[in-house]
Amino acid sequence: MDTLPEKKRGFSGLQVLGIVVGVMLLTVVVTIFSIKAWLFPHPFKPVVLDQKEQQKLEQKLNRFESFAALPEQNAQAAEPAKTPPPEKDFARNGRLNPQAYSEEGASREISFTEREINGMLAKNTDLARKVAIDLANDLISLRMLVPVDPDFPILGGKIIRAKAGAELAYRNSKPVVILKGVSLMGVPIPNAWLGGLKNIDLVQEFGGNEGLWKSFSEGVETIKVKDGQLYIKLKE
Repeated sequence: MDTLPEKKRGFSGLQVLGIVVGVMLLTVVVTIFSIKAWLFPHPFKPVVLDQKEQQKLEQKLNRFESFAALPEQNAQAAEPAKTPPPEKDFARNGRLNPQAYSEEGASREISFTEREINGMLAKNTDLARKVAIDLANDLISLRMLVPVDPDFPILGGKIIRAKAGAELAYRNSKPVVILKGVSLMGVPIPNAWLGGLKNIDLVQEFGGNEGLWKSFSEGVETIKVKDGQLYIKLKE
């Protein structure tokens, strides 16, 4: 005698209701957290260099004369000079000694790590919490938290997340600068809104005319951007 197959039991009405309510609650929670992260993003954590990294950075900065600190005028100065200038630069009365201009022995190489660049931003804590730079192979990326004017409609008083990326390299005996894109709140800005500059070599496009890009191109001997490293060598 054949037996009838057992009927598969489905979800009861109470179970379906429970699932629907659970999904709704999960959606509400995710939405709340998304809105909070979207409109009230946490500030970036400033990069703090360790002692060895700081010493190495100071050695690099000491090569640039403009970074030399002026001697203190009196003993009651608020803070001592962090990078004391060479004694030969100043007379006993504190005046700067005259010096004949010379490029002999001057280095035209500029090299910084990603941590050093962000560490320099951290000198201004407020800036370091709003700007962060990433170095990858032939790519420089920028993250920013941009406060909106309180009087601006809808987003007034909020903070906007912005990202931008540009290819930076040296090919065919000239620098290459290509804007890869800009995004606001995770939404890529259309190329038309960027003036059609996306994915265009700005040096090749505008370097033929007199101006910024031509001067920049003619003054650079090489550029290398690697994972966490930036190296630029200038021409004479």
